[in-house]
Amino acid sequence: MQSYYVFVSSWMTKMESILSKEQRVDKFAEDLSNRCNVFIQGFLYAYSLSTIIKTTMNLYMSMQKPMTKTSVKALCRLVELLKAIEHMFYRRSMVVADSVTHIAQHLQYQALHTISVAKKRVISDKKYSEQRLDVLSALVLAENTLHGPSTKQRRLIVSLALSVGTQMKTFKDEELLPLQLVLKKLDLISELIEIRAQCDCCFLYWHRAVFPIYLDDVYENAVDSARLHYMFSALRDCVPAMMHARHLESYEALLECYDKEIMEVLNEHLLDKLCKEIEKDLRLSVHTHLKLDDRNPFRVGMKDLAHFFFLNPIRFFNRFIDIKAYVTHYLDKTFYNLTTVALHDWATYSEMRNLATQRYGLSMTEAHLPSQTLEQGLDVLEIMRNIHVFVSRYLYNLNNQIFIERTSNNKHLNTINIRHIANSIRTHGTGIMNTTVNFTYQFLRKKFYIFSQFMYDEHIKSRLIKDIRFFREVKDQNDHKYPFERADKFNRGIRKLGITPDGQSYLDQFRQLISQIGNAMGYVRMIRSGGLHCCSSAIRFVPDLEDIVNFEELVKEEGLSEETQKAARQLDSVLSDLTRNFAEGTEYFKMLVDVFAPEFRSPKNMHLRNFYIIVPPLTLNFVEHSISCKEKLNKKNKSGAAFTDDGFAMGVAYILKLLDQYQEFDSLHWFQSVREKYVKEIRAVAKQQNVQSTNQDEKLLQTMNLTHKRLEVCLQEFELLYFSLSSARIFFRADKTAAEENQEKKEKEEQLTEAAFGMGEFQAGFEGCG
Repeated sequence: MQSYYVFVSSWMTKMESILSKEQRVDKFAEDLSNRCNVFIQGFLYAYSLSTIIKTTMNLYMSMQKPMTKTSVKALCRLVELLKAIEHMFYRRSMVVADSVTHIAQHLQYQALHTISVAKKRVISDKKYSEQRLDVLSALVLAENTLHGPSTKQRRLIVSLALSVGTQMKTFKDEELLPLQLVLKKLDLISELIEIRAQCDCCFLYWHRAVFPIYLDDVYENAVDSARLHYMFSALRDCVPAMMHARHLESYEALLECYDKEIMEVLNEHLLDKLCKEIEKDLRLSVHTHLKLDDRNPFRVGMKDLAHFFFLNPIRFFNRFIDIKAYVTHYLDKTFYNLTTVALHDWATYSEMRNLATQRYGLSMTEAHLPSQTLEQGLDVLEIMRNIHVFVSRYLYNLNNQIFIERTSNNKHLNTINIRHIANSIRTHGTGIMNTTVNFTYQFLRKKFYIFSQFMYDEHIKSRLIKDIRFFREVKDQNDHKYPFERADKFNRGIRKLGITPDGQSYLDQFRQLISQIGNAMGYVRMIRSGGLHCCSSAIRFVPDLEDIVNFEELVKEEGLSEETQKAARQLDSVLSDLTRNFAEGTEYFKMLVDVFAPEFRSPKNMHLRNFYIIVPPLTLNFVEHSISCKEKLNKKNKSGAAFTDDGFAMGVAYILKLLDQYQEFDSLHWFQSVREKYVKEIRAVAKQQNVQSTNQDEKLLQTMNLTHKRLEVCLQEFELLYFSLSSARIFFRADKTAAEENQEKKEKEEQLTEAAFGMGEFQAGFEGCG
């Protein structure tokens, strides 16, 4: 096999060299002779290879003996060499066809010259005999026949004529052998078209069991991957013979089965293995920092699979098998699917995609997944549809603008921040912001209905009216400060009205309602911040926000196409939306205040005006709940643990604004009262600690330490609530009452009217001057 490999390779090189060389007039005969020898040599190689392959394979089959892998690989190599010879003749068929005619004429000339010499010798002999006359006639017949085209019949006549003409020693020994060689060459050159039949590999249909072993060998020796073209060319030779099948109604069924079988073997033994190996190589290369294993090519057997991607598409039946496209599609599909499953791995797969392009030259397709998939948080659309669930399951942090999941069965708690919201808005468009606020409005309507029912309840309303009357009576005595004891009495008294199975009073449920309202407002705030964040990210590419060029006008001036004008118009529209959203930033809080405030402040909802007096017991209830949640953080069972819940402060600030009761609430001086109470108790406990430390009563001293610590924690929680409430009030312009806001609104309207009137007068005067 190795010797044939060398022979055929050298023959192909020689043929390429001879056929590529220009023919010289002075050496025309020599060139024709060289070409003739090369053509005949290729023909004989093809015949020998075909005979060896058929004989060997058929002998193994006849004797029913299994072939070794080495034998299979060797025979497949011979098949490749056979098809390589055919391919060479086919590739240079134009030059070969042109040369064959000249070579045949040159051979005929050589034969005629030899016959002419012999004929002269016969004529010069004066002895007459019938035998000599027959010889002369045969030579004349051979001459006349060789003067025509080199057909099979003419060559047969020449052969018969010379069999008679060579009698009586007409030709010398040194003339006869060259003549026979020339005629043999003429036969081969004239029948060169038979090279196709010699290289026909239709017999492989009965030996296609060797194909899997061959593919395994190609995969292991990727450097020689180009030989796949020759093997598939050999497999295609089976098709014409199969088209003459008579044992089936239609030969197309047989072709379909054959096609399916070959493709399944190709996928299993080459393409799928190649895909897996490429993917594995990319993964290991990207994760080299993990030091998974030794990938030193000098220590570990590594194959350079890039050779497969330099192959031209392989033709088989009515398709082209593009290995590069197949692997690229597999990687694209795999990376896309795995990215959608594990969104946090997008960067890894992006690196693998780039590495595939650099290392293997694969033209990978971008995943084009929505930009919000970079985050693992909830989507704005999902929150909007289930806002009632969201506000109850998540806790709001005012300072960091972040929502934290209350409880979860998972190991980690989910969080939602401005980045998540901005990415969602970038995915769905800025229009979703208004839709989200509309959903929040619908949610608040339902919650305020429950709020109104609670405030209208006789038990609650009567207690609040009593507290208001009580405060009016004693405020002068208490320095206008609402007594802590009265709020504590309300908080405890509510429990007598009933408790839910999980131990919650009506005031606990009311606190939760206000927290949910506050969470909804916090979500609206986050939507606005996310929208501004998204707009600022998009608009950073605009050079000057004050002077934006009108692209449509510029395009029209240049007289560009209608499509370009349409594109410019769309660009102007996008820029206009971005600048407007960035500059204005819709005041959603003001909208949600304006839509509910008239109803809250109407005379028919007088019962809601008692709300400011319930805030002190509410804050007391909230502080107790907050301390309980924070203490659970240090316990093993963290059910119900939390470290933030600023939704309550947002809810209280929002409702006080709707009722225009900031002044009424401030008149209670509630937080000053609380601070005085706790500072007084802390000092009293400290004084007792000093007394007891001299008595050295350890148990009593320990109890006092715990009491002191408890009082400090309560005071700290009240101060934190005060700071959160003060911050939340800023969002709703707590410095202005409803009357002041209406006055400010009227003044603005008057200024606009005056400006419009002044502009009208200016225009009229200008026209008069004209």
